[in-house]
Amino acid sequence: MKPAAAALRLQIESALADRIPSALTPAQRAIRPIASTGVAEVDTLLAGGLPVGTITEMTGPESSGRTSLAYSFLAKTTHAGNVAAWIDVTDALDPESAAAAGVELSQLLWVRCGTVAGHARVHRSKPWPRIEQGLRVADLLLQAGGFRAIVLDMASLDPEYPSRVPLATWFRYRAAAERTQTCLLLLTQHPCAKSSADLLLRFRSASARNSEATVFAGVEYALEVERRRFTDPSVIPMRKPPQSAHMAEWRSRAAWAGPR
Repeated sequence: MKPAAAALRLQIESALADRIPSALTPAQRAIRPIASTGVAEVDTLLAGGLPVGTITEMTGPESSGRTSLAYSFLAKTTHAGNVAAWIDVTDALDPESAAAAGVELSQLLWVRCGTVAGHARVHRSKPWPRIEQGLRVADLLLQAGGFRAIVLDMASLDPEYPSRVPLATWFRYRAAAERTQTCLLLLTQHPCAKSSADLLLRFRSASARNSEATVFAGVEYALEVERRRFTDPSVIPMRKPPQSAHMAEWRSRAAWAGPR
């Protein structure tokens, strides 16, 4: 910068110091915190983990690893002393599996949608009452704050139902997650949050691993980053960078394989 230009800039900023501090100085880029998923291969793919204060969509068919990765993420979250919530729209959460994956159940709020008087359940062929209850609970928890991670589990629903949720709902959730610095994980079979999700992970069907021809040893999962708002998830740039797909694979050993 030439001396004359530098002097002029100094004069302008001095004149506007009381009303507009650093008037000609571009604002620094915000640093976005990252939370580890607990799976090294996925953390490497995501440059450290899931972005905090955003919506992350995990989509794919049944038994593709969505729930396993969510368990792993909640295990890291709850072991760090944070509180998490699982909004169970289809009553599919298995607490024993979650505990076996390392989730501290004492730090987890489990919301089972569809309950009526007593312990009766709404019939599975009528999902809308449960979906509406799940959305209301998610809204309440996000607005209240205090939860480091919230999982909205609609993975067992046909894609047509989550896709009917108004986009304004996801936009409101995104704003609330950013304000409260909550990781909102949305588990579905097909993407539905559109541009409100900062990260979209597409899971592929899992494949079995065999230690011998007839002995099941575990499962191999694979996922790819189908959409990411920012290339570097830890920094919010001025302009949106071009998108590119990347892929990761990891393995999960069967709980009963090998010595305990």
